[in-house]
Amino acid sequence: MTHAFLSNEWIDAAREIREKYSDQVPEIPTAIKINLAILEVPFDEDTVNAFFDTSSGGLQLELGELDDADATITTDYETAQSLFVEQDQTIAMQAFMAGKIKVQGDMMKMMAMQTAIPSNEFTDTIAEEIKSITA
Repeated sequence: MTHAFLSNEWIDAAREIREKYSDQVPEIPTAIKINLAILEVPFDEDTVNAFFDTSSGGLQLELGELDDADATITTDYETAQSLFVEQDQTIAMQAFMAGKIKVQGDMMKMMAMQTAIPSNEFTDTIAEEIKSITA
């Protein structure tokens, strides 16, 4: 079953996938807290607020906002989906250069997100399963 990226159903399904493999993925050594403001959302009131938090050693992606975020990334829905589901770094750089990604706060923390999350076969499996649930 597929769900719209960042819908409540998608967040729940993605959380279940991450939890299923939580004991098989490397711990994230860097604490990064990033708020996301996703614009032009097709299924909601135009904007969805979400956040990434790695301070527990795992990747947490939830709806809402953190009071103590290191940075806030604002982008459109299509770009966010390319970044976070497709993990297309080429699109990320192009979108940033075109002004489609705006960052407020600690730019170094935002950039650290690219290399701070370790990868292994299970993180690749998680990424593929999340792609498969995304409409």
